[in-house]
Amino acid sequence: MTGPLLDIRRLSTHYVSARGTRVTRAVDDVTLSLDQGQTLGIVGESGSGKTTLALTLLRMLPPAAKIVSGEIMFEGVDLMKKSESEMRRIRGKRIAMILQDPMASLNPLFTVGDQVAEPIRVHEGAGRRNAWGRATELLKAVRIAAPERRVREYPHQLSGGMRQRIVGAIAISCEPRVLIADEPTTSLDLTIQAQYLKLLRDLQRAHNLALIFITHNLGIVAKMCDQVAVMYAGRLVEAGPVKQIYNSPAHPYTQALLESIPRLGDSRKRLTAIDGQPPDPSAPPPGCAFHPRCPKIMDRCRTEAPPEFRVTDTQTSRCWLSAPVNAVRG
Repeated sequence: MTGPLLDIRRLSTHYVSARGTRVTRAVDDVTLSLDQGQTLGIVGESGSGKTTLALTLLRMLPPAAKIVSGEIMFEGVDLMKKSESEMRRIRGKRIAMILQDPMASLNPLFTVGDQVAEPIRVHEGAGRRNAWGRATELLKAVRIAAPERRVREYPHQLSGGMRQRIVGAIAISCEPRVLIADEPTTSLDLTIQAQYLKLLRDLQRAHNLALIFITHNLGIVAKMCDQVAVMYAGRLVEAGPVKQIYNSPAHPYTQALLESIPRLGDSRKRLTAIDGQPPDPSAPPPGCAFHPRCPKIMDRCRTEAPPEFRVTDTQTSRCWLSAPVNAVRG
C-alpha cells in the first residue's frame, strides 16, 4: 500500500430531524490523513463534531445521522463502499475505538474476561479457553495487577482507572491498525491520567498503531501527538504538525485556544477567554462560523465562508487572514 493509512476526503455527516425539517451539519467537508504509527490529535469545544467524526469513520452512527458525502480511504479501500457485514469485520479488528465513558461501554452483566475475550472469539475464531488466556495476557499488558483474578470480576468491582484500562485492552485485543481514543482521560485524576497516557504511547510503539486522540486538553496534544486538527462547528479550521501549529497558529480560534492555556510563571492576572458561545450547528451564522466571536473579523467574514487555504506545505487554515493577497482584495 502506498499513501496514507487513513485518508478522509471531504467527509460530511448530518443529523436530520424526524420530519426532515431540521438539519444539523455535525461534520462538514472534513479532509484529513493519517500515516501508520502516527498520532493525530483532534481538538475543539464540545459540540464541534469530534466524536461524530470518529463514529463516522467506523460507520457506527445513530439512526438520525447520515453520511451525505465524502470518502473514507482505509488501506487504499473506500469504507463507504463496504457493506454492513464487511464493516463488522473491520470494526474492532482493523479499526478500534476507546469510548469516553468506560461504564457506558462495559456490560455490567458480564465479567471482564468475557468482554475482553469477545472480539478475539468473534474476529479470530478462538475458543473460550484460548480467548480467556489471551484476555489475561492483555490485562497484564495494560498493567492491571493480578489479571488472573480481575478477569473473573465485573466492571463495578473495578476503579475508574482500571475500567479505562479494560476498554483499552478490548480495543487492542485484535491488534488493529488504527486506534481511536475519544477523550479517554476525562474521568481520571492527574496521576492516573499520566500513567494512562504513557500506557497508550507504549502500546502504540509496541503495535505500531496509528492513533487518533480526541480531547479538549491541548497539553495532552502537545505531549502525545504528531499532528493536530482543530474543529469548530463541524468544520476543520486548522491542521498541521503540532509544533508548527502551537508556535505559529494561523486561525484566530486556534490562537484563542492556545492563549487560554495557563502557564507557569505567566504574569497575567486573568486567563484569556473566548467571548460568546459556539453556534448552533443546525442554524450556523452566515459566512465564517467563528465570526461572531472572532477578534479579527473583517466584512468578508460575515457573508463568505472561507475555503481551506494552505499556510505552508504542511499547515492549512480556513480563515480569510490566510488567503493570498489577491483573494483578500478580490
